[in-house]
Amino acid sequence: MDRKSISFLAVGLLLGVLVSSVVFSFLASDRGGAASGRVLKLAHGLDTTHPVHVGMVHMKERLEVLSGGRMTIDIYPSGVLGSEVQCIEQLQGGVLAMTKTSTAAMENFIPEMGVFGVPYLFNDHESYWGVLDGDIGRDLLSAGDSLGLHGLCYYDSGSRNFYSTDKPIRSPKDLVGMKIRVQNSRMAIAMIEAMGGSPTPIAWGELYSALAQGVVDGAENNPPSFDSSRHFEVSKYFTPDAHTRVPDLLMISYKVWNSLSPQEQEWLQSAADESSVFQRALWAEKTVESLEKVQAAGVEIVDCDPAEFQAACAPIAATLNGTPVEPWLNKIKAAQE
Repeated sequence: MDRKSISFLAVGLLLGVLVSSVVFSFLASDRGGAASGRVLKLAHGLDTTHPVHVGMVHMKERLEVLSGGRMTIDIYPSGVLGSEVQCIEQLQGGVLAMTKTSTAAMENFIPEMGVFGVPYLFNDHESYWGVLDGDIGRDLLSAGDSLGLHGLCYYDSGSRNFYSTDKPIRSPKDLVGMKIRVQNSRMAIAMIEAMGGSPTPIAWGELYSALAQGVVDGAENNPPSFDSSRHFEVSKYFTPDAHTRVPDLLMISYKVWNSLSPQEQEWLQSAADESSVFQRALWAEKTVESLEKVQAAGVEIVDCDPAEFQAACAPIAATLNGTPVEPWLNKIKAAQE
C-alpha cells in the first residue's frame, strides 16, 4: 500500500472514530450518561404562557441547581410529542420520561384518580391542599406504580365551573336539555347526568368550534383555561359553582424513575415539590387576572347557589360503593371532618 493510500485510510479511520463518538455522546445524553449529565424529556399539551408550564420551567431550573448541573429537563409544550393520552402511553413504555396530565384523564389508567372527579368533595381550597400535601395525596401519587406511572407532584388547576353560550346557568334546572362538553371521564359524565344535562365528551382542541357552531351549549373548566382558550369569545355566561377541584399531575415513567439513583430521585422530587408551591402562587394571580379579562370582554359572571348543584350531585357517592374510588372517597371525607 502506497503512502497516499495509507493517508486516506488514516483519515477515514479518524472520521469513523469521531462520528462514533458523537453518536455515543448523543445516546448517552438521552439515556442519562454520566459524561453529559442526565437529561429527562417532559412533554405536555399546554402553551408556554400557562402557569403549569411556567411551574415546570421553574422545576427544570431548580433541578439544575440542586444537582449541580448533573440533571436537567427538556420540555416539549403544546402537544408536539403527542396528545395527553399518547404521552401517558409513552410513559408506560419508558419512551418518554415525564408528562403533565389531568387526574380526569388518568381515570382511564388509574381508576383511583376518579375520586378527584366527585363533585363538592372538598370543603374549600385550604382543605383541598391539606389532603394533597398529606399522606392521602402522597399515596395516590404512587397508585399507578404497578402500571408504569409514578406521580411526582400536583399542580393547581383551580375549581371547575360552567360556562354557556345562549343562556346563563343559575341552577341545575337550567342544565336540563343542554349539551355540556366534559372531559372523557366517567365521573364528569355522571355529574352532568345527575344535574339533568347531556354530557358530551369533545377534545379540548375542538371545543371552540363546537361552542361557536352550537354542537354543544356549554362546557366546564377553570377561569384561566376559559380565558387562554378564548372560549369567552363565544360563551358569554360564566357560572362560578366550583363543582370540582381536579388537579393536574406531574407523572414520570416508573421505568425511568427506577433507573435514577437515590440521589437523583431526591433531587428530582425536591425540584418537583418546589415547583408545585411556586405554581400555586402563579395560578392564584392568573385566576384573578382571567376573571377580570373576560368580564371586560362582556362575559357575565352569573349569580348562583352552589348548594343547589351540590344537592343534585349527592346521589353520585352511593354509586361508587365497591369501586376503587370508594376507599379514597372515605379517607378524604374523614380527613376533612
